[in-house]
Amino acid sequence: MPTFRNAATAALVALLLSACASTQPPVSSRPVADARPSVVLVSIDGFRADYLELGLTPNLQRLAEQGVRAEWMTPSYPTLTFPNHYTLVTGLRPDRHGVVHNTMRDAELGEFRIRDRDAVGNAGWWGGEPIWVGAEKAGLQTAAMFWVGTEAPVAGVRPTRWSQFDAEVPANERVDRVLGWLSEPPATRPKLMTLYFEHLDSAGHRHGPHAPETRETLQRMDRAIGRLVDGLADRGMADQVDLVVVSDHGMAEVPPGQVIAVEDMVDPGHVELVSAGQSVGFAPHPGHEAAAEARLLGRHERYECWRRGELPARWDYGSHPRVPPIVCQMDEGWDALPREYAARAASRTRGSHGFDPALPSMRTIFIADGPSFADGAVLPPIDNVDVYPLLTRLLGVEPAPNDGNPEALLPALRN
Repeated sequence: MPTFRNAATAALVALLLSACASTQPPVSSRPVADARPSVVLVSIDGFRADYLELGLTPNLQRLAEQGVRAEWMTPSYPTLTFPNHYTLVTGLRPDRHGVVHNTMRDAELGEFRIRDRDAVGNAGWWGGEPIWVGAEKAGLQTAAMFWVGTEAPVAGVRPTRWSQFDAEVPANERVDRVLGWLSEPPATRPKLMTLYFEHLDSAGHRHGPHAPETRETLQRMDRAIGRLVDGLADRGMADQVDLVVVSDHGMAEVPPGQVIAVEDMVDPGHVELVSAGQSVGFAPHPGHEAAAEARLLGRHERYECWRRGELPARWDYGSHPRVPPIVCQMDEGWDALPREYAARAASRTRGSHGFDPALPSMRTIFIADGPSFADGAVLPPIDNVDVYPLLTRLLGVEPAPNDGNPEALLPALRN
């Protein structure tokens, strides 16, 4: 009998990518191409847009008031960490860059899971051209204090400096490493840096988005941003660095009991479970396609299922061959897990994402400040594919083909 264990394990991971730090490659001696400000792209994983309204993030609020913020940023489908972090840096929807889920299967590459170091470092999974590849090709040095995709040689290129993800590296140490890069002379100072924090997402999953523990973590992340901003000021570099702060998705509360066992959705003997959680993927076994479709397709009490290629057009999802043949989308606040895990998850309030990107709980943030940005501007909502064209403009590199609107963030710029 087939088992759902592998997909379930991936679905229950709180999106931490535990691994040892890699040995840093030598710094390139290439000259800096121009005098543009350096760009620091920061992600606070799992940051809901309405967290800014809680009065718990004075440093982010200061950045937003001095610089630019969007009312909110809409993530791409599915609203998961790997697809959306890679969308932010390529400007491509997941259906186009190929990272279609945190858990995937490919006819040639096999299985992808976020804790599989070999898969994460395999360039075959990563399509498009992330911003660090374009920058490196243009002669600019880049550095990654963690970011989805930086561990693989995409198009044969990694950032000049990068590390395998290590959740044990404290937030302050991550900030200090970026500040150290920025303190270098122009000849070695990176022009693009990424900085990633997973802590808020982990707290939201464990306790729910409104829990005291999540709010405390939110304040801790804001203090890390304050450390970065104050560190720039102390070094006299506030006018030499553009800060762009984003997130990949929001977080919805999942009350106790709101979980469905995938075995109750379809006979396990008829399908292979590709991905569980909120965007649930099934691959019918040969000869069982009709039975699986009859059981799954259409609207159910807590979810809806479609064939690949027939999902709602507004999601721009379903053409890539890695998308499972049948995709079921859970309603907000409901998870789908194999029975052995469902009972455990049902006993407590928790948080999940992966729901419809149009939901307010999935909205996230775009905040930017620095010499390139206007003062005190509030922009209409944007899509996260719009961030990549902005980054290329800030760095002065030619954009690769992308799905973003290059006009969406022009009002954010000073000139």
